[in-house]
Amino acid sequence: MKSGDTIRETLSTYMQKHNLSFTQFSSISNVNAGTLSRMLQGTKPISLRQLESITSAMELPEDFFFESYVEECFAFSPSMRRIRPFIFRCAELNRLDCIERIVHRLLEDLSYTSILFDVAEALFASDLRQAAALIYTQVSEAERFQHSERLAICRYRLFELSLGDDLEENLRSAILFEPYVSRLDEADQLDALKELIHVLMTAHKWKKVDELAVEMLRVATLQYEQPSTERKPKQPFYFYILYGLLFRSTVCEEFQDYDGALSYVSKYEQGELWVREDDEEARRYIHQFAEWATANRFLYRLLSGQAEALGEYADFVATRPAEIFIALGYMVKAANRFDFDIDHILERFTAYIPSMEMEGKYGPYNNSVVKEKLARFFSDLAIYRFKRGHDHAVNSILEGLRLSVRINSIKNILNGLTLFEMYRDWASEEEKKDFKLLSGEVNRINEKNKHLVIFSYE
Repeated sequence: MKSGDTIRETLSTYMQKHNLSFTQFSSISNVNAGTLSRMLQGTKPISLRQLESITSAMELPEDFFFESYVEECFAFSPSMRRIRPFIFRCAELNRLDCIERIVHRLLEDLSYTSILFDVAEALFASDLRQAAALIYTQVSEAERFQHSERLAICRYRLFELSLGDDLEENLRSAILFEPYVSRLDEADQLDALKELIHVLMTAHKWKKVDELAVEMLRVATLQYEQPSTERKPKQPFYFYILYGLLFRSTVCEEFQDYDGALSYVSKYEQGELWVREDDEEARRYIHQFAEWATANRFLYRLLSGQAEALGEYADFVATRPAEIFIALGYMVKAANRFDFDIDHILERFTAYIPSMEMEGKYGPYNNSVVKEKLARFFSDLAIYRFKRGHDHAVNSILEGLRLSVRINSIKNILNGLTLFEMYRDWASEEEKKDFKLLSGEVNRINEKNKHLVIFSYE
């Protein structure tokens, strides 16, 4: 008996049991009677459409024959005209086991590598993420000894598909992917660098952030002046120049080099002087970066200890709701550093003080970056409230710790644990119970992180 005969045997048994002729079954399945006859004789392969029609006519679950159909795909000469739609249907029904078996069989012949890569790209474009990741993994393994762009794209896609709320997992994925960036087409390089930088920002790897921002500026500037690729990144080339400058100013900010930060502010606030495009998109980006420049001038004065910048910064962001939470985080940070009283500002923006339940994105900011900032914000707010003798200070620690556990942010988890022990005497019995539960979650995360292979950036 040939491979795939389980389908044929089941169909033949069904027709005999219900005393159905080829003509009669043809009328309920819409599969030609002659075609049915040749199928059962094993002289004709079964197409996916025919399989679906037969399965429906027999009133069986849609994926009932999928395991047998894997063998059917190879019973005759393998044809991607049959295999490709079957892979997509398996992806839609989450039958990854069938996809894995097919890909493994096909890659016994490495000439299928490029074909499967194209299938993975199509699955990725269709947001069939798990199936795409499975094939990218297999293709990258098949190409592991090749210094190829296809291998680099596979690793890039796997990096993109791996990103989620777990910041330590994101960092691990970034470290594994980063060596492949230079093999990508320049357009893909820019988007990849941007995503890598976002991950490294959440991990506070500021030296590496700056290194990649320099590379982003180099690639984007070359492509803007003399494009060497026909492909386009997700944003115009000038956007990556502006964004690279913003990243570099943020690095200076983290090292408290505010003069250095301001030197980059002066560059990204003047996009209108060098951006050649004059369409709506260009004007929108130029305006956005100019606004960020204005906000950051207030911010760097504030972080330098200039108390008068506090009110000016607050007034500026008051008309820009998407910026308020980010600004509040900096205001609380400055208040703790310089002992500013910001009670009036917290009251003014009380509606924008976030909680764990706030799931929306904040303006144009990367969501993982915002969540990490949010975890830090809760800890900073707790410190401010303790200094001022305010209520809810311990609750702020617990909210920050709860979010830090959710996103697996080791730095913020350690900060939250330390703060709670410092202020344990302020905690109610209920808050101590909450802390004990969170401590159990932290222990679980520690066990999980022990199994991760992490090569830390300096």
